[in-house]
Amino acid sequence: MRPTEHRTVLRARREPLRPRTLVLAAVAWGLAALFLLPYLEMVVTAVRPADELRDPGYLPSHFAWSNLVDVWRDSTLGVNLRVTLLVAGGSTLLALAVALPAAYCTARTRFRGRKLFLLLVLVTQMFQPTSLLVGLYREFHQLDMLNSVWTLILCNAAFNLAFTVWILTAYIGSIPVALEEAAMLDGLSRFGTLRKVVLPLAMPGIVTAVVFTFISAWNEFVMGLTLSTRPDSQPLTVGINSFIGNYTVQWNFLFAGSVIAILPVVVLFAVIERHVVSGLTAGSVK
Repeated sequence: MRPTEHRTVLRARREPLRPRTLVLAAVAWGLAALFLLPYLEMVVTAVRPADELRDPGYLPSHFAWSNLVDVWRDSTLGVNLRVTLLVAGGSTLLALAVALPAAYCTARTRFRGRKLFLLLVLVTQMFQPTSLLVGLYREFHQLDMLNSVWTLILCNAAFNLAFTVWILTAYIGSIPVALEEAAMLDGLSRFGTLRKVVLPLAMPGIVTAVVFTFISAWNEFVMGLTLSTRPDSQPLTVGINSFIGNYTVQWNFLFAGSVIAILPVVVLFAVIERHVVSGLTAGSVK
């Protein structure tokens, strides 16, 4: 480090924090704590003994860690977790395989009706799966594809395809065309340019599309409840709902299952959080 840069760093370290900075930091920490309180309540309830579920105290007299073991052993959550992993992973890969060529073609080709196509892609994102459930159920019933993992993969990939195409189109469009032209002058084909030049540069946008598609499929409930009626073919969101009965609710097992359900998503966000942030800002500055 140069002497001038070293003095600048030392001066920045010695400068006291401004009151505005302190207030903004306090507000940010307060909002973070406010958003984290429901999750803290979920964790506390997950390890609360069954005879203390209606106690007014926030913390139980002792933590029943056995709730996490019992809910895994005495229910189908293990099978439901495997189904959810297959559905979320399969639908993400399928949506990405279809969206990448579509986004590349849309970003690099100025064809007639391009803006209308992007508008239609955006409009399809407004349709809720619940509005198509009756038709989907009849179609998959006639095809004898109910209670199948592939059915949920196809549905989740289809409903997340519009968002994936949209975000990848924006990111690929921000990559300079000159880089592809230089690669093709060196002898690469169009497919080779896409694989060796565009995909590595578009990786933050791809990661963002993967994360949001994966989480959308992970949290999906209505299609899993409608298209899967057997407990061994239902996703995790439907399996957790089984703890809500007609007259009673097993709150400790319900929240224990919820803790198990959010752990993979939390780990996923913690690992690739930087790529998600850079992907969301794709195309904002050129």
